[in-house]
Amino acid sequence: MRRSTGKTEDDRIGTVDQAAPAAPAPRPPAVAVLTRLLVVLAVLAVAGGGIWLVTRASTPEASPLTTEIPALQVKAADVRPGSVAPAGGAVAGGADQQTAPQQARPRETGPATLSQWASQVAAVTGVPARALQAYGNAELALRAIQPNCKISWATLAGIGRIESNHGQYAGAVLGADGRPSKPIIGVPLDGSAGVQAIGDTDGGRFDGDPGVDRAVGPMQFIPGTWRKWASDGNGDGLGDPQQIDDAALAAARYLCAGGRDMASPAGWWAGILSYNNSTEYAQKVFGLADGYAKAAQAVRKQG
Repeated sequence: MRRSTGKTEDDRIGTVDQAAPAAPAPRPPAVAVLTRLLVVLAVLAVAGGGIWLVTRASTPEASPLTTEIPALQVKAADVRPGSVAPAGGAVAGGADQQTAPQQARPRETGPATLSQWASQVAAVTGVPARALQAYGNAELALRAIQPNCKISWATLAGIGRIESNHGQYAGAVLGADGRPSKPIIGVPLDGSAGVQAIGDTDGGRFDGDPGVDRAVGPMQFIPGTWRKWASDGNGDGLGDPQQIDDAALAAARYLCAGGRDMASPAGWWAGILSYNNSTEYAQKVFGLADGYAKAAQAVRKQG
């Protein structure tokens, strides 16, 4: 805050014996009002500039919209919403098996473990094996807790590809621990062009922004949504939206909400549109999920 610079009685030394200057001519009232208004506007402009600098310095650097940029490289499938669901793609050789998370029951053909399955599917889909483990584990977990949902790893992979390129957005590297090498944080959801307005719900805990919310992590959860669906997919006792096992399991639970059947056309489209209410988005997820599942079908025949 600036201090006053007006002169005091002690500042006027040397002027006592001088002749008093002639009084200035009075200004017209309109000119005086205009002058005061200009001074007020100038002060407000300076103050506003200072506030902008402080806000800018205290706000995390905004990244490009992670729910849109990766999707620009994906073509929307030419399919009518609600008409069909993507092809199925069972984890580790059989959707009929009720298996526990992080492992798969051996069968006569097909990989015996989730890790083996992920390595083989990565080779035919281009999806990182570490991300596939997360998507596959989420499918296996939901088979155990909500078997009627029939969520597929391929659908989760389609969402993960669009949202963050499987945790690799903007040069990030998905580590063995399932976390990207740098946090994935979207732009401020401040209601600007093409952006939904969502006020802060987490005090900046997850997105680093105490002003408004930003989507976070490989599956791009809004902090308020994450609080409701937070999951522990890797068994470390924590729910972290930046950790892909946790995020994939939370996404699977979100899609299965309300007893939804993700293997039916109606259920699948309703689930994806609940995740992002955009027909083009859902068509892109459809094309990816269908392609991933079909490419991985050969893995079931591998010994």
